[in-house]
Amino acid sequence: MSRSLSTISHWLSEARGLLRGLRGYVFRIVAVIAAMQTMVVAILITLTQLRKRRQTPREGYPWESQPEIELESGGVWFKIYPQGGELFEEMLAEIERAEREIFVETFIWKGDETGQRFVEALARKAREGVDVYAIFDGVANFLVVPAEFKDFPPEINTLHFRPPSNPANCVDPRTIFRDHRKILCVDDRVAFVGGFNIGSFYASGSWRDTHLRVRGMEVSELKNAFIDFWNEHHPGDLPAIQTDNRPRSWVSDAVLHRNDPYLRIFPIRAVYLEAIDRAMSRIYLTSAYFIPDKALRGSLIAAAGRGVDVQILLPRDSNHPTVDWLSRRHWYELLDNGVRIFGYENIMIHSKTATIDGVWSTIGTANIDRLSLLQNYEVNLEVYDRNLAEQVERMFELDKTNALEITRDTWTRRPLPAKIAERAISSLEPLF
Repeated sequence: MSRSLSTISHWLSEARGLLRGLRGYVFRIVAVIAAMQTMVVAILITLTQLRKRRQTPREGYPWESQPEIELESGGVWFKIYPQGGELFEEMLAEIERAEREIFVETFIWKGDETGQRFVEALARKAREGVDVYAIFDGVANFLVVPAEFKDFPPEINTLHFRPPSNPANCVDPRTIFRDHRKILCVDDRVAFVGGFNIGSFYASGSWRDTHLRVRGMEVSELKNAFIDFWNEHHPGDLPAIQTDNRPRSWVSDAVLHRNDPYLRIFPIRAVYLEAIDRAMSRIYLTSAYFIPDKALRGSLIAAAGRGVDVQILLPRDSNHPTVDWLSRRHWYELLDNGVRIFGYENIMIHSKTATIDGVWSTIGTANIDRLSLLQNYEVNLEVYDRNLAEQVERMFELDKTNALEITRDTWTRRPLPAKIAERAISSLEPLF
């Protein structure tokens, strides 16, 4: 009996040693793969930056100002802004007209001339007695915005959302949930939502984006989205916002959808899937960062398979090279199944828009990637209206005049090192 126990103990000891050795072996493999991926990403970023430096800087892109339209069912008015300079002047003008309250929320708030103009305008209205609340993301502005700029005047109630200020904050799992929303609401009268952050560069001709101005009943939904976020996340030294129990919008043709990662609520992805599934004639989709998951790819492919004209407009080279390479590994599958892809040339296109069948449209803050659809706080407005769909289609066709179609044949002939790089970093996709 003792000999049997000794044998079993010996086997267990050998098994534990084998497991320790296996763990070490697996750890070394993972470390080597991570090091290789880091090296590949570093090379891709370096090559992208070198190529951009060799290119002649370009400003200007095709755009047109379209008139404000009223929702066919009435009660809501929309105006599309495809250019930052025009948008920021209109936003500042609305801030100047404020009489009671201003809510402004953005992912990035640059400490440049445009960013300072917004701060000064908000502070001036606050000194006049207007209630002013401002939110900007802590991580997005951590390295790119000077610390002194982020110290807004005290009369502005400012929520610096989860900055990496201390070790406890950095290890909090909620820190990965970032506020990617861009909202401005003034006096229950007017609101803005879309892809533009605040900064002079975004007003230049080197950055193409899309924002939507909303007037009417749907303003209350954007205001409510801001208030809910503020009251959930404001620290104790800032006041809660008291709701006034004004009637909320029940406009069935215009619905605001909010992603809330803390509550695990992600309606925007479902809205895209449902709309794509219903498409019968055409889908025109623009996304700054496009890494569709299996379900979204399958839905787009299925639509193309039933004869729908599926067209996707993306930056040919965005401001995040890693995202570009992760996106490109899916292009062959889409192109091989009838989906058309267009690369916006020379200038970053940051829009998050789509329109389907001349009826359905969405404009908002969410990209088609994991960060936006399953991790960030986002807002998208879903609209059933032929007039707005016509304008979004017109904008899409105009954008295509500055884009080059990527065909299946040309994509198949891309260099072998590019294919290897795409494969080498593919496991990083869940991070984006």
